[in-house]
Amino acid sequence: MKNVVVRFCGDSGDGMQLTGNMFAQLAAEMGHEISTLPDFPAEIRAPQGTLGGVSAFQVELGQEVYTSGDKADVVVAMNAAALKVCTLGSHFNHPQAHFDEEFSLFHRHAILIVDTDSLTDKDLEKAQYNTPNPFEELGIPESVQIVPVALTTLTKEALKDSGMDNKSVLKCRNMFALGLIYWLFDEPMEKAIHLLEEKFKKKPALVAPNTKVMVDGYNYGQNLALNVQQVHLEPSEGSDLRQNSADGSKLNAESSFTSIAGNKATAWGLIAAAEKAGKRLFLGSYPITPATDILHELAARKDMNVMAIQAEDEIAGVCTAIGAAFAGDLACTSTSGPGLSLKSEAIGLAVMAELPLVVIDVQRGGPSTGLPTKTEQTDLLQALYGRNGECPAVVIAASSSANCFDYAYEACKIALENMTPVILMTDTYLANGTALWRIPKLAELPEIHPQGVPEELKGHYNPALRDARGVRYWAYPGMEGFEHRNIGLERDAEKGTISTNPENHEQMVLARKHKIEQIANSIPNLQIIKPSNSQTFEPSNLQTSGTLLVGWGSTEGHLHAAANELGCDLAHFNYICPLPKNTREILSQYKRIVVCELNTGQFAAYLRAQFPDIKFEQYNEIQGQPFAVERIVNFVKNN
Repeated sequence: MKNVVVRFCGDSGDGMQLTGNMFAQLAAEMGHEISTLPDFPAEIRAPQGTLGGVSAFQVELGQEVYTSGDKADVVVAMNAAALKVCTLGSHFNHPQAHFDEEFSLFHRHAILIVDTDSLTDKDLEKAQYNTPNPFEELGIPESVQIVPVALTTLTKEALKDSGMDNKSVLKCRNMFALGLIYWLFDEPMEKAIHLLEEKFKKKPALVAPNTKVMVDGYNYGQNLALNVQQVHLEPSEGSDLRQNSADGSKLNAESSFTSIAGNKATAWGLIAAAEKAGKRLFLGSYPITPATDILHELAARKDMNVMAIQAEDEIAGVCTAIGAAFAGDLACTSTSGPGLSLKSEAIGLAVMAELPLVVIDVQRGGPSTGLPTKTEQTDLLQALYGRNGECPAVVIAASSSANCFDYAYEACKIALENMTPVILMTDTYLANGTALWRIPKLAELPEIHPQGVPEELKGHYNPALRDARGVRYWAYPGMEGFEHRNIGLERDAEKGTISTNPENHEQMVLARKHKIEQIANSIPNLQIIKPSNSQTFEPSNLQTSGTLLVGWGSTEGHLHAAANELGCDLAHFNYICPLPKNTREILSQYKRIVVCELNTGQFAAYLRAQFPDIKFEQYNEIQGQPFAVERIVNFVKNN
C-alpha cells in the first residue's frame, strides 16, 4: 500500500496517546512520512468505559502524506465505548444509529482489532448498548475484517510471574496491542524495543514488563497470523516533503529525520533563532491548553541559555516578556485564544514602544473555555485587529507540525529585524500532532540581524530615531551613551518625548503602519501549488486551472490533498499581515476562488477587505476537528 491510516482508541486511561506516539515515531524513523491527530476529551476523566471518556490517536503513514487521514484503514478498539464511537463517529449518541461510511471513522474494508475481554455485559451497559452483540447492533458490514483478540487475558498471562498487581498489569494492555500492530506492519522489533526503552528511561522498572508484553503481542500476530495480511509500506526516501520546510526545499539522502510535535518544533525554532541572533531567549508565559508544552520544553533548556518564567497570569507573562525585550533579549510569550485576549493591551504597548516580541497563539475551540482540546482557526481577526487604536502587528501562521520550527524561527527574525511584535498562529491540530521532520543544521538557517543602533548616535540617541526602512533603532540598558526612556504614551516623531500634538500623532500612526507594510519586501512571494506534482509556480509562467483553493495555517495538508483530487490549484498563506506583495497578481488570474477555513470565514473577510474587486467563495467548518478531504472535494464539485 502507498498510505495507511491507523486509529488507536480506548478509555482515557488506556494509554492511547502513548501508544499512537510510539507507533508514529517508529514509522518516522523507518522513513515513512507521518501526520498524526491526538483526539481526547477536555473534561476530568469520565467514568471508565463510558462514551464520554473515549480517547483516540490517529496517524497516517506512507508516501506523500498531507493529513492524518479522513478515515482509518486499521482500528484498535480497547473497549466497547471506543468501538461505538469509532463506528458511529459524530452520531455515537444516537440510540438507533448504525454504521454509515459518511460518519464512521473507518472504511467499510477496514481491519478492526477489538479487545473481546472488554465486551462483557457490564461494559456494554456502560457504553449504552441495547443488545449483547455490539457488532450486529452497530451494523458493522461484513466487509470489515473484525479481529477479536483477548487483550486483557493475554496481557495477564504474559505478566503472571512479574509480581505486578492487577491494576499495573492492566495498564500494559496497550503495549500488547502495539506489538500486534508492529507485526501487522512488519516493523523491526529491535528498533521498537529501543524506542520503548527511551520512552521509559526515567522509569526503568517499567521497561521489562512493557517490553515483554509488546514482544508477546508481536509474536501473537506472527504465530497465529490472524487471517489478516501484513501491510508493507515502502519508505519515502528522496520524496519532496513540502511541509517540512518554509522555503519548500527538497530533501536528500544525507538528511536526518525524526518525528516532532508542533509545540516542540515551535520551542526549538525559538531556541535556534536566539542562537543564530546571538541573543538570550526569554519566555514569559502562563499554562494554558494547548500551548503549555512550549513552556515545558523551554523551561528544561537552561543549558541553551533559555530563561523561562511561569508568571502568575497571562498579563504578567506578556509584560515580563516586554521587559526582557526592553533589556535586549529575544522575548516571547505563548498562549491560546483566551490568553491572547488578555495580552492584547500589553501587545499594544509593545507596538507603541516598538519592541521586538514574539507572541505564539496555539488556537483552540472557543469562545471562552470552549473546546480546549479541539482545533479551530477562530483567532485570526483577533490577531489582526484585537487591540485598541491603530495598532498594526505582523501575523504569520505555521502550516504543519514540522514547519512550526520554521515559522517560529521566522517570527523571531521578523521581530528582531523590524522592531515589532509578531503573532505566530498555530493550533491544537499542529501543536499536539506530529510529523516527519528533517533536522536542520544551524549553519543552513537564514541569518538573523537584530536591529542595532549606530555608534555615531552615542550621546544623542532617542527612541524615535529610525533607519531608512522606517524601523527604529534598538538600544537597551547597559549601553553607555544610549540611555533613554521608552513609553506607552505617544511620542514626538523626532525627539522621542511625550507628545499630544494631533499632526504628530497622525505621523506616528502612519510611521508604525508603514513599518509593517515594508516587511512585505522581505518575505517570499505567494506561489501556486500544482498538487499533481507538488511544484510551485510564479505568476509569470502560471497556467491556471480556473479554480483556486485558498487557505492558511494548519489546513494546508487537507487542501493539498483536496486540490490533488479536484485537479485544481492551491494558494496557501503563511504570511497574513502583511500579505505577500504578489497576492493580487495571483488571485486575479482565477475565475473561481474558494477560501477554506475552520471558522465562519475570517480570512475570506480579510481578503475581501484587501481586494474588494475580487470574488471569494467560502467553505467553512467549525466542529473542533480538522477538515475531511472528501467534504472539501464534494463542496467544490457540487456548488
